[in-house]
Amino acid sequence: MMSVIDNYLPVAMLTIVGVAFVFIAFFLSRLLRPSAPSTVKSDIYECGEITIGDTKIYHNVQFYLYAIAFLIFDVEMIFLYAWAVQFRELGFISFIEMFIFIGILVIGLVYLVKKEALEWIQ
Repeated sequence: MMSVIDNYLPVAMLTIVGVAFVFIAFFLSRLLRPSAPSTVKSDIYECGEITIGDTKIYHNVQFYLYAIAFLIFDVEMIFLYAWAVQFRELGFISFIEMFIFIGILVIGLVYLVKKEALEWIQ
């Protein structure tokens, strides 16, 4: 039991020091910063200009779905590239596993097409 404590004691100490550093940094920044609140500083602006009309603009969820789909398939390319580089060393089992991986991604792509998540709004 003592060896477990000896192994994890440095990790626990580093975690405590890290959390303490964050709280001390927040406390010191709040203590030392200049504070002169005013209505001009609290006013809403876009790119240095005063806004005209309502500042809350709601975007269609379709754009977020498109971005998430792009990220998913972009990360897939990272896995495919690493697999292709190591293909000869990995063997036939990795070949089967990659087909299963690509099959799952194709199912996801079919789902996106079926839900029309990849269609741009006209």
